[in-house]
Amino acid sequence: MTPNLYRRAFLRETAGGMGLAALATLLHHRAVAGQLRPQTDQWRGILRQPHVPPKAKRVIWLYMAGGPSHLESFDYKPRLAQLHGQPMPESYTRGQPIAQLQGAQLRCLAPQHPFRKWGRSGQEITTIFPHLGSVADELCIIRSLKTEAINHDPAHTFMNTGTTISGRPAMGSWLYYGLGCEADDLPGFVVLTSTGRFGQSQPIAQRQWSSGFLPSRFQGIHLRGTGEPVLYLSNPPGIDHERQRDVVEAVQNLNRLQGDVVEDPEIATRIAQYEMAFRMQTSVPALRDFSREPQRILDMYGTRGADGTFAANCLMARRLAERGVRFIQLYHRDWDHHGSIRGHMAGSAGEVDQAAAALIKDLKEKGMLDETLIVFGGEFGRTPMAQGDGRDHHMKGFSMWLAGGGVKAGITYGATDELGYNAVENVVTVHDLHATMLHLLGIDHLRLTYRFQGRDFRLTDVHGQVVADILA
Repeated sequence: MTPNLYRRAFLRETAGGMGLAALATLLHHRAVAGQLRPQTDQWRGILRQPHVPPKAKRVIWLYMAGGPSHLESFDYKPRLAQLHGQPMPESYTRGQPIAQLQGAQLRCLAPQHPFRKWGRSGQEITTIFPHLGSVADELCIIRSLKTEAINHDPAHTFMNTGTTISGRPAMGSWLYYGLGCEADDLPGFVVLTSTGRFGQSQPIAQRQWSSGFLPSRFQGIHLRGTGEPVLYLSNPPGIDHERQRDVVEAVQNLNRLQGDVVEDPEIATRIAQYEMAFRMQTSVPALRDFSREPQRILDMYGTRGADGTFAANCLMARRLAERGVRFIQLYHRDWDHHGSIRGHMAGSAGEVDQAAAALIKDLKEKGMLDETLIVFGGEFGRTPMAQGDGRDHHMKGFSMWLAGGGVKAGITYGATDELGYNAVENVVTVHDLHATMLHLLGIDHLRLTYRFQGRDFRLTDVHGQVVADILA
């Protein structure tokens, strides 16, 4: 029979175990601090070798915030047109989550713009995207996306971080952590935003490009389109470059002294970010100077300068890619079309169509398209049912396209049902999309992890399959 274990015996017997646990925690803390020690050098990534042969070096994500309608863009539904104005079949909607149409009479709304086949590949794209139609043979259109959130903010969070729980690292932060940055004077993760004139302007919280529980050096840096590109980056009046260098070095030395004592990864981050800010004082103004761009390039994008428009941001994205930035995300906040979807969808498409196609053409001309993965899409789609003369949020089936960076060109993958409600063929989840993007960059999504609060986290959590059929 096992003898009773009294309090003193319990403490005596378990003291060694608790000490080992404390030591393991301390050693892990020091190991992480050592990994993140690079003080003034740019972070080159935690992965010394790729898991799989990489096809892409970087990502440019053209994020259409608000939920663009797949039914007026990349997923033509003639059956929906035939049922225009008729009740939506209950077999589709019974028991399904609906955002703002709860309790309303659900009627079918026909596609509001005609489609046509473009290019040698015959990709079906709406006529309100004529410039994208001209590069249809470069596009891999996925028509079978689905997501897990039906309202904007959690859907943005899910699309960016792989979970609806706020506080997790964005995909750009994961890539920056894993692969590092090739630029010495720019961060590895840059965000640009623009606002259109159609629909409801979609608010985007800064936590959508947060590093979450990763050290804060991996968070995205928002470059503003007008005014000061980064707040407080410029020197105050009376401070020249040399005096600023003296101040930065003095602060860095103090931080290093503290870092040697406490070995806190955030101090290493602070040191690196002070140095990065100093270098960006020179690099960012040069980045925004379009004066040396040929006039034909400005005309191709449809911009005259760094004015904060989506067109200017697309050209800025190419310039960032040339300089070695790993993950570039462009938010265009103009796609929440609950009403007037015919006119507003055409207006929003007109704001992005030319520049998005120009980005593909420009990168191809420069020999960069094959090593740059471009992603175009929003957080979800829109309902086949009418919301007045608009469409409600929809998460069961929607479209995105990819180009360059190791994906097959000129193909359409997956399908929704005949009304565009459910993804039914070759369904692609957000986790699958993330796993595939990481794979194209040379990363096995199962192996890029970070230990936090006693468990290993990854972008795809416990989900995700690489969509092998779209890989070139």
